[in-house]
Amino acid sequence: MELLTYLLTGAIAGLMAGLLGIGGGLVIVPVLAFVFAGQGFAADSIMHFAVGTSLATIVLTSLSSLLAHHRRGSVLWAVVRPMVPGIVLGALAGAWLARQVSSPGLATLFGVFEILVALQLLWGRQPAAHRGLPGRTGLGVAGGVIGTVSAVLGIGGGTLTVPLLLWNRVDIRAAVGTAAACGLPIAFAGSAGFAMSAGVDPVPGPHTGFLYWPAVGGIAITSVLLAPPGARLVHYLPRQTLQRVFAMLLVIVGVKMVLGS
Repeated sequence: MELLTYLLTGAIAGLMAGLLGIGGGLVIVPVLAFVFAGQGFAADSIMHFAVGTSLATIVLTSLSSLLAHHRRGSVLWAVVRPMVPGIVLGALAGAWLARQVSSPGLATLFGVFEILVALQLLWGRQPAAHRGLPGRTGLGVAGGVIGTVSAVLGIGGGTLTVPLLLWNRVDIRAAVGTAAACGLPIAFAGSAGFAMSAGVDPVPGPHTGFLYWPAVGGIAITSVLLAPPGARLVHYLPRQTLQRVFAMLLVIVGVKMVLGS
């Protein structure tokens, strides 16, 4: 039953990423928290396993997305390169910070973040361009902040990177492609940070630190397979309606995580 849940979660996360350009962590983390609680994970480590495992699944999905955007020429590598050192350091720091927060505390942080993302989706507006891109130092600092927040929450960083790039006068297609490229070092460094942690028993299956491998495998398979069809479906389905429905689901899940923490 757990494997079926992982496969279904990956399918939904992949479709939403393709349809709406939203990272799968917004779907994966709360589902894993619910499933892990039912499987008997130690209460003090449920959210840590959910966040770490989510980042591990995003490694493969972000690699698939990065290659697709690169083939279309929509990745601004001149922006990605100076951001990567900050992203890696920030993601490692974020994984360490997350380990210092209790599982209920992480649930509250994640719930609040989901509600904020939902409000932005319902508002339906991206930030207007205000200025040009900063220099290498500014991009490195931005990467550090994005990497830290993303690793704490178990997300790929697109919900932070895309608005930042749009605010700095980057075209929407290039912003999405560049954010996809930034997602890979976020997920890799963040999951590595959680893997180096000592997980809390009991854990009902193979794991490394706070990475639970059955969930990583099940979610990654379907999310990688379903993301490309999701990207194609965006041309046939009412994107704005889907965006609003997804936003309402995020509000419900976010409120539940805050109240349940």
